[in-house]
Amino acid sequence: MLYYSGNTRHLGNVDHGDTVTDFLPMERERGITIQSAAISFDWPRAEDCGPDEHAKTINLIDTPGHQDFQYEVLRSHQYQIPRIIFVNKLDRDGASFKKSVLDVASKLKAWPLVCQIPWWVGDDFVGVIDVIKRVGYKWSGGGSKKLYNRDALRSALGSENPSLAEEVELAREQLIERLCEVDDDLTMEFAEHGADLPDETIRLSIRRAIADGKGSVAPVFAGASLRNIGVEPLLDAVVDYLPNPHERPPVEVATSTGPRRLEDLIEKETMRLKQKGANVAVASVFKVVSDAHRGMLSFVRVYHGVLQRNAAMWNSTQRVAEKPLAMMQILANKHNDIPHIKVGAIGALAGLKKARTGDTLIISPEKATETLMKSIQIRPAVIPPAVTFISIEPFSATNEEALKNALTAASREDPSLRWTKDEKAGTYILSGMGLLHLEVAIDNLKKFKIDALFGTIQVDYKECVTSQSQQEQHTIDRPVAGKPGKVACAAFVEPIDTEQQTESWRDRATRLGFSDLETEDEFHHTSFERDGNMINVNIIRPIEDPKSFDADTVSYNLHNGAIAALYRGPRKGYPLHGCSIEIVVDCAQDFFGAASPAHYQQAGYHAVRNAFKNAHDMQKIGLLEPVMKVEIVCPEAAAAQVRHDLSSRHGGQVMETEDLNETASGEGEIDLEQVYAPPDPYESVTTLRQHKKGAMRMLKLKARAPLRDMLNYDQHLRSLTEGRHSIQMELDKFERVTANREKLL
Repeated sequence: MLYYSGNTRHLGNVDHGDTVTDFLPMERERGITIQSAAISFDWPRAEDCGPDEHAKTINLIDTPGHQDFQYEVLRSHQYQIPRIIFVNKLDRDGASFKKSVLDVASKLKAWPLVCQIPWWVGDDFVGVIDVIKRVGYKWSGGGSKKLYNRDALRSALGSENPSLAEEVELAREQLIERLCEVDDDLTMEFAEHGADLPDETIRLSIRRAIADGKGSVAPVFAGASLRNIGVEPLLDAVVDYLPNPHERPPVEVATSTGPRRLEDLIEKETMRLKQKGANVAVASVFKVVSDAHRGMLSFVRVYHGVLQRNAAMWNSTQRVAEKPLAMMQILANKHNDIPHIKVGAIGALAGLKKARTGDTLIISPEKATETLMKSIQIRPAVIPPAVTFISIEPFSATNEEALKNALTAASREDPSLRWTKDEKAGTYILSGMGLLHLEVAIDNLKKFKIDALFGTIQVDYKECVTSQSQQEQHTIDRPVAGKPGKVACAAFVEPIDTEQQTESWRDRATRLGFSDLETEDEFHHTSFERDGNMINVNIIRPIEDPKSFDADTVSYNLHNGAIAALYRGPRKGYPLHGCSIEIVVDCAQDFFGAASPAHYQQAGYHAVRNAFKNAHDMQKIGLLEPVMKVEIVCPEAAAAQVRHDLSSRHGGQVMETEDLNETASGEGEIDLEQVYAPPDPYESVTTLRQHKKGAMRMLKLKARAPLRDMLNYDQHLRSLTEGRHSIQMELDKFERVTANREKLL
């Protein structure tokens, strides 16, 4: 894409390790995406635009796909971006466009809209045919493209592949038929004009059909990027079918009082401040990365207004004011300074000292950040619980400080990396989402040349509370960080009850012992999710709400104190998981005037720690271990041995076996008999390669197994499958450790 848009002079190759977006050494070494990379480019190129045509700016974010980096994968799914599908590598022996189309239906649960079909000459993939415009694109061995208009295509196919000419017409009919089922406007056009609809009418119908981002339908395109086949038509499809920022649904943000529409909130705030023309800008920090020359860069996407360079900003997630030193447009590892970032655009800010991946930035009149605006968050990050950890022991005080700075920077870039210090052992614990996740993190840490002893990667067990603890009260009445103050709060812990997360304010207040409250204004409740735990802060406001008491800020600081208490459980020192923490501040007895944020953090920490200690004393703390969903693809000849090995030696349970050589089973929501997919050229014959070697039947085993038994299973599988396998794992859930397995810990 970058080559054809004029942003690079050579074509990158994942296999050669010289792609633009995967520019980290480990990315190029392993041939995978490890961290998100953002690029912006224009298409079509200026010299290719017509007199009334303007190039469109495409913002592309290359995200990881590996499960160990699922935090970024899941965040990309949150945004419900309308999607198009590109079936790549069709030039490879045995590649099947038909099977890929059926997989879209069976695995992604989306109706495929086949907009292109592969152009085959015998078994050779030479180009693609646009079934909407009825034109063909054929690429020569040197990479040059030749356009065949409707008549030229009909003539070319008539002489070399008449059945493919018929398939083009069938594909167009099937596309229109499927669109009529989801687009009423096209149904009316079809009823009036029949199947010979204008190309533009079909294009607009596809754009409408995918605009909601729910993925119920997905346009499908074909190509082979290594041979440059289909890349330019794919770029045309991005411009034709994907929406611009103004066509997206209204943005919903989280506030201290619940979800609100961003536009409604901004309009209300600016009218209240009588500054309707004031520049109010809201942006989301979707990635923080460390740059060797510019320090920490915060990649942002602007959702409202214009983000001006050097403007003072309020970080509503970290509750701090910041000011960037520079603003840039990024082309992977290249930077171009710019004066501003408009709504819908992406860019990078240098010089932000506190911003983390997932934070929200606000530019607004000074008074606006004293109101509800200061608490808004665009799609707050939901971080999955860690499943692996490694201990790190620095060799000196100087190295310890350097290690802390490196760990802080790493967790700013990737919040799914968490670290704590084991005060008793003097070591630092770094937790992550899997083996590869921590291997990458350790590789990055070693670049700082810190003298430290790195342990082995281990399974991250958890502790849980099995029933409600007693309520513990804690008062801080001493100087903290050199500042005097006095605060108090109470806390108790219990297993998560999903029904409590949706209860009304009155039901919650009554459950906590405050049934005499008359109005909702007297009760302030905020809820935070952290590592599979729910932290609920409940504040009974003072009768006269003094300016020195800010319920939002108090809740935030109590929440931070509770987070610190969750890192080490009372039984074995494992992190806590699956717990509901209830913190209660009754201002009638717990509010003693102004106090520093550190006072509230300390009060929250000790109250929650005491509640867990109480639960432990009453034998209400259990142990949990991560259980994984496992998918293993291996030859049929090795499947029985792998199945037996999983079940008998590694605590696994095989749930399902799927034959990958057969078409999808149709067990999903979509009837595959109703899905159109063009035939492959070798569908009814045996290729020479298959005849000589025999077609290898591959099976997919779907299983569940404890991570402890699967941590290095990939290496073990090599001896069972002769290296002809692949394995994928993702967290299913944390389960109670049985008595027999607990003895092994």
